Amino acid sequence: MTTQTTAADTPNPQQNHTPTGLIPIPEGPARALATGGGILTIISTFMAWTWTSAFPGDLTVYGYPGGLQVLVLIAGILTTLLSLASYGIKGIRTLTPGGADAALKYASLAAFATTWYTIISISYQLGGLANLDPGGWVAAIATLASFTGALALPFERPHTYAVDTEDTGSEQFKHRARNALTIFKGAFAAEAPPTPRKLPDYVEILVIIAALAVGLIVFTYGIGTEYDELFIGFLVTVAFSFAALSKAGLVAQVSTYTARHRNITLAGAFAAAAAFPFTQSDDQYATIGVYILIFATVALGLNIVVGLAGLLDLGYVAFLGVGAYAASMVSGSPSSPFDVHLPFWGAILVGASASLIFGVLIGAPTLRLRGDYLAIVTLGFGEIFRLVAMNSDGTSGPDITNGSNGISSIPNLKILGFDFGLEHTIFGVTIGRFANYFFLMLLITFVVVLVFRRSENSRIGRAWVAIREDETAALAMGINGFRVKLIAFALGATLAGLAGTVQAHVTYTVTPEQYQFANTVPPNSAFLLAAVVLGGMGTISGPLVGAALLYLIPSKLSFLGDYQLFAFGLALVLLMRFRPEGLIPNRRRQLEFHEADLAPGDTPPPTVLSKTGA
Repeated sequence: MTTQTTAADTPNPQQNHTPTGLIPIPEGPARALATGGGILTIISTFMAWTWTSAFPGDLTVYGYPGGLQVLVLIAGILTTLLSLASYGIKGIRTLTPGGADAALKYASLAAFATTWYTIISISYQLGGLANLDPGGWVAAIATLASFTGALALPFERPHTYAVDTEDTGSEQFKHRARNALTIFKGAFAAEAPPTPRKLPDYVEILVIIAALAVGLIVFTYGIGTEYDELFIGFLVTVAFSFAALSKAGLVAQVSTYTARHRNITLAGAFAAAAAFPFTQSDDQYATIGVYILIFATVALGLNIVVGLAGLLDLGYVAFLGVGAYAASMVSGSPSSPFDVHLPFWGAILVGASASLIFGVLIGAPTLRLRGDYLAIVTLGFGEIFRLVAMNSDGTSGPDITNGSNGISSIPNLKILGFDFGLEHTIFGVTIGRFANYFFLMLLITFVVVLVFRRSENSRIGRAWVAIREDETAALAMGINGFRVKLIAFALGATLAGLAGTVQAHVTYTVTPEQYQFANTVPPNSAFLLAAVVLGGMGTISGPLVGAALLYLIPSKLSFLGDYQLFAFGLALVLLMRFRPEGLIPNRRRQLEFHEADLAPGDTPPPTVLSKTGA
């Protein structure tokens, strides 16, 4: 039996692999154009972009960047530094261990996209390009020149495929489009994998502290954006700037340092998070912060089930609801059918224990299923919980949950005389109600992280990974698959119940509508699963970052109205297309998704070896 090979499946023998750019400009002028454009971009941010302050941010001031100009200034500085590094200047070149040219393309794209978005917004809102001042025109030309110069930088073109002239027009178009996409992706690929540099321990710790400080500043700035145009510009700038730093090798460098100093990184991350309420002048954004922590803690619990054990749970939010309902019923609410008012430690034990019991009861009969069948059963459990809570109103069923009205008027927590519902002054800063709960939730998140970390590195954690990778092989090696999966299910449910206890007191009211499979307000099962996959399955920081993004972005995109979920879903599709392993993946999953990009000396993980037939 012979296999017919078409021209479209054969590398083009006449292809010229001499490094060239996407735009036919010599390398020297291209680098000069990118550098000059970056410098001119910086200068333009100190000029007025429009004559009226009607556009938010007040871009009418000379000598003082405001609003979106600040984002363009940051992107311009990054573009200039990377363009200087591309010349091989000693000292600056060390900032780009993975190469400067690909990083320069992303940095210039960040400046270009943010600038032109600002100009288009000014023209749309104010009624035409006539509302632009010289600074706006200078910024538009400078960013276009910088991006053009970056695209003209030479790169090693990947193999393309010859187009068969006997194919139909649609087939020829498909092959030409595939070749164009391959070349375009090659233009933005890093020149070489970064080589981590070993520095003195104190220097690496200082780098970690600096990275955490930058992360706190970026998060604080993003959560405090005052108008829609600024938040969209913030997303564009951060996305492309992060890609630039990643291609430059700095992200991998910092990741190497954090892996060497995990305890210091963990302590520093929680210290940076604890500093967040002190950066706020009121309780407005602390509200978002505490909900992000609740969402992130539940996502981390789901990460045990999905990321470590490989069990697809589509009804996980029900365990959050079980914990919230159980805690609210024993916290002194007048809507509770039980006349009980336990202290905080009692309520949190009741909430966590109730979720644990439900986890065992649901997991025991269902965990003998695998894959899609398990997912369907867990989805059914999530809906059953919501419907039971809805109908337990004394009319359609027993009077337990007060039906659709839920358990309301849940009193604030008090721990050792500290009332979380009152304002307190700490270090001269007034901390409001939501900031109090933020600190409590941060402590609970810290406990959950410790539990996840200890579980991951334990014998049971290695058994979970074995089950996830190949359950049949794990069973053949003597692992009790049912018991191991049940432990993961029960532990994940307990952690969700722990977060649900605090959620009940933060929201004052617990209703069935809060625990659906999918709605526009997280947390829900769909968003929780997306947070784990988006952030990076099997890691600690991945679901925390993913949950923060998935909660913050929809809350800031509310101005899109009916198109909010469309824009959000489109962003997720693009992210999963270009970074399927997640934002912060573990090394195994990264190698699985990028087997073709393995560096010399890298060994594929066992799952990759099995795919290649080795």
